[in-house]
Amino acid sequence: MYYCKIFSVPYEPISAFDIFKIGIGPSSSHTLGPWRAGQAFIQSLRDKNLLSGLKHLHVLLYGSLAKTGRGHGTDIAVQLGLAGFDPVIIDSSTIPSIIDEIKEKKSLGQMVSVSFNASTDIEFLVTESLPYHPNALTFLADFLVHEPTAETYYSVGGGFIEQEKGKDNKKRKMQLPYPIEKAEDLMHWCRDTNLTIHEVVMENEKSWRAEGDVIRDMGFIWQVMKDCIYKGCHTEGILSGELGVSRRAAALNKKLIDGRPYLEYNSWINAIREGGRDFQYILDWVSCFALAVNEENAAFGKIVTAPTNGAAGVVPAVLQYFICFTEEFIEEKIISFLLTAAEIGSIFKKGATLSAAMGGCQAEIGVSSAMAAAALTESMGGTQRQVLMAAEIAMEHHLGLTCDPIGGLVQIPCIERNTMGAIKAITASQLAMQSSPFLAKVSLDAVIRTMWDTALDMNSKYKETSDGGLAVHIPISLPEC
Repeated sequence: MYYCKIFSVPYEPISAFDIFKIGIGPSSSHTLGPWRAGQAFIQSLRDKNLLSGLKHLHVLLYGSLAKTGRGHGTDIAVQLGLAGFDPVIIDSSTIPSIIDEIKEKKSLGQMVSVSFNASTDIEFLVTESLPYHPNALTFLADFLVHEPTAETYYSVGGGFIEQEKGKDNKKRKMQLPYPIEKAEDLMHWCRDTNLTIHEVVMENEKSWRAEGDVIRDMGFIWQVMKDCIYKGCHTEGILSGELGVSRRAAALNKKLIDGRPYLEYNSWINAIREGGRDFQYILDWVSCFALAVNEENAAFGKIVTAPTNGAAGVVPAVLQYFICFTEEFIEEKIISFLLTAAEIGSIFKKGATLSAAMGGCQAEIGVSSAMAAAALTESMGGTQRQVLMAAEIAMEHHLGLTCDPIGGLVQIPCIERNTMGAIKAITASQLAMQSSPFLAKVSLDAVIRTMWDTALDMNSKYKETSDGGLAVHIPISLPEC
C-alpha cells in the first residue's frame, strides 16, 4: 500500500507545545492520537447539537491501528476519548477502573450517555487500510431522529490528528515573525537577526502566548518529564502484556546510587553527582534515565511526546545528562534546551514524518535523537551551524531504522532503543562540537529528504505493523533476554 505524503502548507505554524504534548502511554500515534480523535468526534457531535439524540456508536480501526492497536491500547484510548476524559489531566491510575466500569455497564458513562460494548463496537480491520495514512479510524453514529453520520480521522504521529478531507485540519492562520519550513530557513533567521536558535523559537512562540507563559508552560513540560524519570527509576515490577518484560530502571538506579541517601528529586540529583564522572558511570545513568521514561510509557503512565511516546525517553534522558554531568548547566538552559529540541522536531514533521507507521522507527527514535543532539549542542555553547550539524549526524545514523514491535507492544525493542537514541545524541553533539560545519558534506535538510525517501521505500511490514523483523522472529513464549 502506498501512502501519500502529508504535505504542509507553506510555513505551517507549529508550536513547541505541539511537539511536546502531555499524554498517556504507550503510543502517541496509537494511543494519544485515537484518544484525541474520540474527543474530537464527540465535540463535533456536540457542536452540531446531536449529542443528546445519540443512540449508538461504532468505531472502525484500520491499518496499523488495527494490527497493533490492542498492544498499544488503542481500544482503551478510544473509549476514554469518547467518554470525555482528557489525557493531560487524567490520573493514569484510574484508567483500569474506568475501562472496567464501561465494560460492566456497557455504557460510556455520564459525560456521554450512550450504550457501548467495546468487544463488538470497536472493530479491528487488520486487512483494510485507507490511502491517506495507515493510522486511520472511523466513527459511526446512529441517532434517535437524525440521519446516521460518520467521520474519519488519521493519527499522523506525535499525537497529531487530521480529519479526512481536511475537515478538522484547520491551520492556524498566523504569520510568525520568523516562519520556518526547513533547516535552512532557521539558519537564515539566525544569520539575519543574530539570534540563537532558541531565541528565534521563543520569538515565534510569543505569537501564541506571552514569554512568561512560554517559560511557565515549558517548565511544566519539564516537570512532567522529570517526574516520569524519577517515578520510572523507583518503580519495580513486570510490564503488562504477553512478553512479561521486567522493569530494569529501578534496579539500575539502586545499583548506581550505591547507598547514597536522598529523599526526593533534587537530593537524588545531588546523590547522582556525588558518584563522579567516570565514563561507564555516566553511560549507565543515561541508559537508566531513558529506560525509566519508556518503562513508564509502556505501563500507561503520564508521558510527554518527544516527539512521540515510543521515543519519549531520548530528550529527557539527554537533558537529565546535561543537568547531572556537565559544567555548562544552569537552570535557565532547561527552557532553551526544550525550545531548540522542539524546533528540530517541527522541521522533521514538515519535511518528512513523525509517524513510525509512515516511516519506521527512524521517524521516532531517529527524530528524537536529532532533537536531543541539537538541544544539547546549543546548551553546551555550540554555534547555530553546529546545532544543525549535530541533528544531521544523529539522524544520519538512524536512517532505515525499522519499527517491528514484538507482540504489538511498545516494549521490545522500543524501551532499549531509547537508550541507543540518547547515547547517539550525545555522541552526535560531541562530534559536531569538535567539527567545522562548513566542511560538512550532508546538510540537515538533505538528511530529512533522505529520511522521507527511505520511508517511502520501506516495506510496510517494517512500519509498526508487527508483520516483520523481530516481531515475527521472536516467539512471545520465549523468555526475555
